[in-house]
Amino acid sequence: MYQPDTMFESNSSIKKIAVEDALGATLAHDMTQIIPGKYKGAAFKKGDVIKKENLCQLMRMGKRHLYVLDLNNNQVHEDDAAIELASALAGPGITFSSNPREGKLQLKADYNGLFKVNIDALVDFNMIEDVMCASRHNNTAVEKNNQLAATRAIPLVIERDELDKAVAIAKKYYPIFSVKVFSPLKVRLIITGNEVYDGLIEDRFEAIVKRKVENFGAVLKETIILPDDFKQIASTIDSFLNKETDLILTTGGMSVDPDDVTKAGIQKAGFDKIYYSSAVLPGAMFLLGYKGDITVMGLPACGLYHDITIFDLMLPRILAGERPDNLDLAKLCHGGLCMNCKTCTFPACSFGKS
Repeated sequence: MYQPDTMFESNSSIKKIAVEDALGATLAHDMTQIIPGKYKGAAFKKGDVIKKENLCQLMRMGKRHLYVLDLNNNQVHEDDAAIELASALAGPGITFSSNPREGKLQLKADYNGLFKVNIDALVDFNMIEDVMCASRHNNTAVEKNNQLAATRAIPLVIERDELDKAVAIAKKYYPIFSVKVFSPLKVRLIITGNEVYDGLIEDRFEAIVKRKVENFGAVLKETIILPDDFKQIASTIDSFLNKETDLILTTGGMSVDPDDVTKAGIQKAGFDKIYYSSAVLPGAMFLLGYKGDITVMGLPACGLYHDITIFDLMLPRILAGERPDNLDLAKLCHGGLCMNCKTCTFPACSFGKS
């Protein structure tokens, strides 16, 4: 049976033992074996108990000594700590494996939805010296099994008191991470513009809107093309309000030109709250409003010329049941500038990452 190397202090959690004395020892970490051109992987895993037949293999791997843990009641191995941390951090819609790798655990999406992060609480969590957690950005649309965050204890062995501090922060602000499911909203669309209504130019907005809403599982139920007449716009919105409608979209007519009257039509339709303008380019002349449970979004014409706009930042939040306001639109200022890259990589870019 193994005997600790006396060169280590008796109260150390790490013990060094000779391989020939390792019979019965329990490994505290994975041990990698490399056979050039054939194999690289864990020959032994954390928790394996060394048996007689393992001794020759360890020597062939070049191992002359092993390190094992001798933990006291106030010490926790990194793998066990990672499970406690992930359990405390994960809210609704978050899943994780029960098998940490090298003390780290990934948190993943359990279903499609909107990833939510309590940023201030996450910062507080990371102020605990011996733990860490890194995540994707808040308000990111994610798909099932997407990696959302990863956490670990920094040392191989963490003091129970430090681990408990981190877990307590995560529980106090629960949930630090969650995924809000997208609802299959019923969407109706009004396309405004005399030139489109009169057939002088062909509409391109409907195909754009249809693709984007259906990508999240919503349904475009109806599209109506109207001239720049705020009374007709208001009347059509009123008709939508009396149908099965969750989200009304209007396109065009949102700028300061005298014949841009879509905003006036939305106001006349009697929405309770209307927020006009956002700290985003493209998409500064954006409108967001609410009447009861129904949301309206006025999309500026930039949506015809830019693949990604304010619409792509706000649509997932609406479909996740949120009701952003003017403060939310203002907070987008940090990260709200699209760089107009030749090849768009959204959402794998800085746009909208406030």
